[in-house]
Amino acid sequence: MSCGLLEFCRLQDLKKVRDYLFHDQTGPVREKNQTENELSWDTSDWESAWEGDNSKEQEASSVEEPTELSGLWLQDCIVSLSPCSDLLVVAHEQKAVFLSAKWRTDSGGKDEITLDVSWSGTLSTDDGECVSSAICIPLASQKRSSTGRPDWTCVVVGFTSGTVRFYTENGVLLLAQLLHEDPVLRLKCRTYEVPRHPGVTEQHEELSILYPAALVTIDGFSLFQSLRACRNQVARAAAAGSDVVQPPPLAYKKWGLQDMDTIVDHCSVGVMTLNVFDQMKNASILGGFKASVKGNPPAMSQYVTVGGGPYTGFYYAVEGSSQPLLSHVALAVASKLTSALFSAASGWLGWSRNKNEDDTVQKHRPKVEPATPLGIRFGLPDSRRHGESICLSPCNTLAGVTDDFGRVTLLDLTRGIAIRMWKGYRDAQLGWLHVPEERISRESSTSTSASLPRRHALFLVIYAPRRGILEIWAMQHGPRVGAFTVGKHCRLLYAGYRLLGVNSVTSQGWQLHTQQVCLLDPITGALRTVTVPFHLALSDKKSEGAKDMHLLKRLTTILKTAELEPDILENEAKSVLLDIKHCSIKKEALESLLSSNNIPVLCLTNITHALFSALQQQDPQQVDPALLQQCSSQLKLLQLYTDIQSVHAAAHTECCQSVGEQAHQHNIESLDGIEGEVTRVSLVLQRYAKLTSKPSVSFVQDAPDTPLSVQAFLSQMECTEDGELKLICRSEAEWNQLGSFVFWGSLCGKSPSHKICGRLQQAGISPQQLLGLLLSVWLQREKDVLQNTEESVKNLHTLLILLSNMEGAIEESWDPQSVSPWWQQARNILVQSHNSAAALLAAFVAQRAAKANITSRADIKLQSEWEAVSLELEHWVVCVRQLEDVAVLQTLLLLPPVGSAGGASAQCSIKTLMEGGTGGITDNVSKWVFRHNLAPEQLKAILQKGEDNNVDVVIEEGPKESVNEVETSQEDADRTSGLLGAVCKRFPHSLSPNLLFAHCCWEYVVQWNKDPEEGLHLCQAVEHLKLVSSPHIQLGICTMMWSTFIVKRFSAAAFLVEKVGKAPKDRLCRRDVGMGDRALTSFLGCCVQLLQILMEVDSAIAEVPPPELSVEEVWCGAEGPASIADLALEQKGVHYPLVQHHCLLASLLHAAMTFSLKVKPLSLFDSKGKNAFFRDLTTIQLMPSGVMDPGLVLLRQEFLLRVLTSWVQCVDHASNSTPGDSPSLLPTCDPKANWWPSVCLELGSLLQVNPDILRRHLVCQLYNQGLDPQAEEVMLEVEDKDVLGSQLLVITGQRLSYSLLHSQNQTQPAMELLARLPPTLCTWLKAMDPTELRCPLVPLPQTSRLVGHLIEMLPENHAQYSLALHLLEAVDALTTED
Repeated sequence: MSCGLLEFCRLQDLKKVRDYLFHDQTGPVREKNQTENELSWDTSDWESAWEGDNSKEQEASSVEEPTELSGLWLQDCIVSLSPCSDLLVVAHEQKAVFLSAKWRTDSGGKDEITLDVSWSGTLSTDDGECVSSAICIPLASQKRSSTGRPDWTCVVVGFTSGTVRFYTENGVLLLAQLLHEDPVLRLKCRTYEVPRHPGVTEQHEELSILYPAALVTIDGFSLFQSLRACRNQVARAAAAGSDVVQPPPLAYKKWGLQDMDTIVDHCSVGVMTLNVFDQMKNASILGGFKASVKGNPPAMSQYVTVGGGPYTGFYYAVEGSSQPLLSHVALAVASKLTSALFSAASGWLGWSRNKNEDDTVQKHRPKVEPATPLGIRFGLPDSRRHGESICLSPCNTLAGVTDDFGRVTLLDLTRGIAIRMWKGYRDAQLGWLHVPEERISRESSTSTSASLPRRHALFLVIYAPRRGILEIWAMQHGPRVGAFTVGKHCRLLYAGYRLLGVNSVTSQGWQLHTQQVCLLDPITGALRTVTVPFHLALSDKKSEGAKDMHLLKRLTTILKTAELEPDILENEAKSVLLDIKHCSIKKEALESLLSSNNIPVLCLTNITHALFSALQQQDPQQVDPALLQQCSSQLKLLQLYTDIQSVHAAAHTECCQSVGEQAHQHNIESLDGIEGEVTRVSLVLQRYAKLTSKPSVSFVQDAPDTPLSVQAFLSQMECTEDGELKLICRSEAEWNQLGSFVFWGSLCGKSPSHKICGRLQQAGISPQQLLGLLLSVWLQREKDVLQNTEESVKNLHTLLILLSNMEGAIEESWDPQSVSPWWQQARNILVQSHNSAAALLAAFVAQRAAKANITSRADIKLQSEWEAVSLELEHWVVCVRQLEDVAVLQTLLLLPPVGSAGGASAQCSIKTLMEGGTGGITDNVSKWVFRHNLAPEQLKAILQKGEDNNVDVVIEEGPKESVNEVETSQEDADRTSGLLGAVCKRFPHSLSPNLLFAHCCWEYVVQWNKDPEEGLHLCQAVEHLKLVSSPHIQLGICTMMWSTFIVKRFSAAAFLVEKVGKAPKDRLCRRDVGMGDRALTSFLGCCVQLLQILMEVDSAIAEVPPPELSVEEVWCGAEGPASIADLALEQKGVHYPLVQHHCLLASLLHAAMTFSLKVKPLSLFDSKGKNAFFRDLTTIQLMPSGVMDPGLVLLRQEFLLRVLTSWVQCVDHASNSTPGDSPSLLPTCDPKANWWPSVCLELGSLLQVNPDILRRHLVCQLYNQGLDPQAEEVMLEVEDKDVLGSQLLVITGQRLSYSLLHSQNQTQPAMELLARLPPTLCTWLKAMDPTELRCPLVPLPQTSRLVGHLIEMLPENHAQYSLALHLLEAVDALTTED
């Protein structure tokens, strides 16, 4: 509504700043200030009397004088604030203090900005010079991501010696230059501003420096580039530790201001161009009637000065009349170029002088260029008046001037005249405020107002320190719009510029955060900014919209105030709402009022009623019909909210009870039989309630018991044009809160249902929406319903009957042979609900209510309509049966896994099961099996138990303990078995063993594909697949698994092993295959099993007909994707040789990974075999045939022999180690499995390797390992006994050689035996190498048995038969001696 003086920052440690600047000067300063106060008392009194101030203000100022004495020191200082308010400079004589903005948290935890001392020091370098002027210029960032914040701030300081120096925020000197040999009077800056209109000349950036008789201007662009280069050079020199090179001087223009006695201040208006009329007028005055006029008027820079003789002077410098002074710049650059030929030092532009040359230059006084004379064009002569300061407006058309007579004069710079004067403002300080118009206050049309340029208002800020008042005046002839009483020693800080280095391109999209006018209080250290609303510059007619906007803001502020009493709040809001004139803003205010949470409903009703009455009393043509309609509808909604609230709060009277009893007696007949239905499903409901009664986390505001505020009630109601109310569902939580507010009291039996329904019917809400709201709250509050099932069901039945009897619920013209839309809506809601228990109870109630309604209609028409009755009730029978099935299934899905703390369980409804297709039910159960990690054999046992036993007995004898009791694992298993059996009985077709195992197999393989490291999931999938009894389904599942999940990783593993030439390391496996080495081994084992299953079912598929899949009768209408079993039956048959070919490769890879062997698996096949790999298994490929190349056969034989050797070593290691030594391995990863020899023999037959060679090698390896019993078993299957005997003879000789010659425990009998041996045997034993034996120390009886087998194998005519006999004698002798 009015102006404001807001504190946004505070200075810290002001006392330290004052003590530093006035060190050793405290006494003289205080005496000087006291003297000034004593001498100026009469003048202040005269000025106060001139302005009409009373004597009380004088007394107050005299009383405050001693306490405010500490603020006088700031009047003697040079103070400059950056436009961004992030840097404050306070200077006095030779010293200066820089204060930078920082964020600080106060004691209350609130963040605030403070100005803390960042640098302090002495700025003067020459003797006798002092600081005479200073400004802070923020430099724009050149980064593309910049949004308008400055990159850094440059401090420009002028001295009495005429030197101008440029510093960083940290006091580092960047540049210094002597521009004129007189004291610097004022430094002013002009930066880029976006032109408000297309015809406005774009002003260039400029820094102007005023001397007593000269004016120096520096182009802003060149200054910006030079300062950035100097700052970068200083930073590089500081980083390198070298000296800073003095940069070349700046280019500037210097004007000698003539025809004026004294000049104390100036302003640079910028470049201006005369219009044609002014050009012709000037030519006529100067040249007469026959004067000629040039075609284009020249561009001129306008400068305005204040001082004496004349009081104000206007200077115009024609562009191009003076070139920039660059003579000494060129000289300096030439000097650097010359010295660069003889020096390799780096500095500014890469050149440098030596130290002696620098000292010479510094001692040499720099040359000062003469000024270009510039005569005064005209002025405002006043011999007695002397100007003190001038302040240029942001629009460059007005300026405020102060003088020594205590006057403030407003100048029109375009016409060069004074247009206004204020008196009684001695030592005044001026500033300007440029306020843009708020967009929303222009209410014509949104599209038109958005395209119009924004209007701006101009205000002059005057601070009168003698009177301690701050005034704001509207321009040009406007009134005083604001006044503030402030301290008498403040400083008004007005920069008049923004960021340096901005242009029309870089400023697009920027938001410049600058303060226009700030007031600094040296006593408190507060820095406050002046804010003025735009509408204060407008006339009464034009300010209505802006005034309404501020009334709206005031209303918003009132609504946010929670401490106000309701009566005060009502009166304030009512007065503000009635004061708003514009209908659109009044409508917005009403909406803001109705959405506030701090106003009681009674206050809202009174305020809205007052507005409605005021609108009715106005002229109908001036009232917005939409606003009148909104008030009427909101009053109707408020009345409905109040009525429902009063019905819930009121006690039941006898009348209400009698009416309720009458309605209850009417509904008893239609409730017959529902108790039996509820009792029939009571066990399911009890088990369901136990599983859903566990505590859960929810937000308080989302709880259904949370009282519904009137604002939430209004936000979900909408009044149509015909006066009816329409419910709006914005979110599920708010919808449930609305339903609880309206119906929950009636559902609990605490509120009369007929009254609630009567109020809702009178309000005009459609019964269809009320039915949806009622069922929604019933389903949402399922836990509360199950706690008191019988009473809740009766109350729901009463409400359903009342809603069905409403007008518009069931059409009178409804054809009984069709389905009723009313009851179909109820079924649609129940079908979509995940709260199956509450939905089942609601279906029971709705079925009874529908039956009663149809029966009453048939009685009225006096004819039997069996078709209509059976059609409608048949839909309810199907719905009830489906809900019973869903309740049992949902109970199973809610069961948490054993040992788990619970979690998000799967939700199901009739709709989701129908949309899931024919396999939706089986898919949900398979996910439950995976979540519970139910083993395939355990699942098979549960299904068999369900088929053999009566499931009903299991359900009735299920656990009935409370949730708080601890259940054993056996009880958990029994409960799981019982629930799963009950579900299987409800879905005998969908959950048949074949379908369930198939879905479980697919679920496990899908989960494995998500995380291939979990190899157990793939193993479980294969185990589930083995339990499928139908070969057709098995074949389809295998084919889909292979093509979808397996073959890609299988081919990657094969190529990786082929590339590496051995079992790859873990890192390579993860990179190429996507799993670790152990997981890859398990994966390859599962591939072998999967391909073996595929070969088996391919052989058996011709003998068994394909199964016929079916679903339950009530679920036959499922629409959705085909089930896994249906897809499996659609798969084509496979090519058996190709499957066998892949199984062969998988076995080789599995063996290589299990035993970490070196092999290139693809190299073991010829070109035909390689080309057939990784093809579609249903296609016929060209396979290898005939006799294989002997070289390949030899490679295959070597690999299989290494597999057998590795297996024997693993088996021996397993027999020698303890059970806890080896980690638990998956079945497909176990290298100690007994089936590895048979696998190798089978592979040998397929790879054309002689299996007898493999058996002989296995026997030798087992004897080599000391595993004689296993070797004897395998030895029986060896065909070529002669070769085996020769091989075993060597092993026997190695054992005997170790016992006689190499054992450390040699006995004397053994030595004697060695001496008695035949020389031939002795020589042969010495030639044996026992180190080849992995287990040389074998009991002599085993060696004796081995020799016996040798005698049996070798024929008598064998060359080594005699040697075997000698060995037998030696072993028998050793055995006898032992």
